[in-house]
Amino acid sequence: MPNTKELIGEPITLPDPARAIEAIAELARNAAGVEIQSLTLNGDGLPSSVPLARRHGERPDYTSLKALAEEWRLFPERKKGTATVGTLASFIELTERHAHESSAIFADLDWRNPSMTAIVDYHGGKDGIPAWCQHRIHYPFPRSEQWQTWVAMNGKPMKQEEFAAFIEDNIGDLSSPMDMEVTEFERKFMTKIATPSELVTLSRGLQVHVSSRASSAVTLQSGEGEIVWDEVHNDAAGKKLTVPGIFMLQIPIFHMGELQRIAVRLRYRVREGAVTWFYQMYRPDIAVTERVTEDVEAAAEATKLPWYAGTDEARAR
Repeated sequence: MPNTKELIGEPITLPDPARAIEAIAELARNAAGVEIQSLTLNGDGLPSSVPLARRHGERPDYTSLKALAEEWRLFPERKKGTATVGTLASFIELTERHAHESSAIFADLDWRNPSMTAIVDYHGGKDGIPAWCQHRIHYPFPRSEQWQTWVAMNGKPMKQEEFAAFIEDNIGDLSSPMDMEVTEFERKFMTKIATPSELVTLSRGLQVHVSSRASSAVTLQSGEGEIVWDEVHNDAAGKKLTVPGIFMLQIPIFHMGELQRIAVRLRYRVREGAVTWFYQMYRPDIAVTERVTEDVEAAAEATKLPWYAGTDEARAR
């Protein structure tokens, strides 16, 4: 027969299985686990929330998950870096490729070291969103070979044969003066402005007299110089050579750039029968500044972007 005796004592209540499992999991997390939590943010330029890893254990802390996510990035977060181009045309084309409504151009107009930079991710307008200013296209206005050649010898004395060879080697850079240039420079310097053919004649005359001794040098009423030579082999039979006081260059200042006209003063000194020649480029600062300004304005017009003379905030820091 079954035992019908009543059990003596308090009844046993078994815990709810789900609650028990959660309690065990909580103990495990508190011991050494990691929990993903969301941090709510409120501020300009910030996302509404970001995930954080909460590390439990004896020294609990929070860790950002951004670095972990970056390991799996398929493409960059944003465009950044500086591209340096070698021609104005490339600057315009590359800027047009990346520019948007808030892009802007900054230009350093210092004639000794001009440059132009398009900031693709520039700040928005008055009520616009601040930007990173880290995506740039830079054009350093690289100098042309012709410009470097003439600047390298500017104001430097040359022997007669050296100067004659220099003129012959660079004859393609010379230009006939325009009527307005003749009026301006002949009045300003009180001397005659030379044509390329006259300079060729001069250089060839110098080659003829390379072994001669200059007996005298005078300035004519026209402002030209006149050198009288004593022929070494002809017992001082004098030969006259007329020297113009100024000539015109037409060369690109920058690599593959537009041509610029520059006035050059021709000078010489006679000492103990020897003639030393040199030239002086007239106001190269004006020529460079004019060319840079025109190029910047051309770039701004082609890209339809505003331009500013100076340095942007990021570079100024």
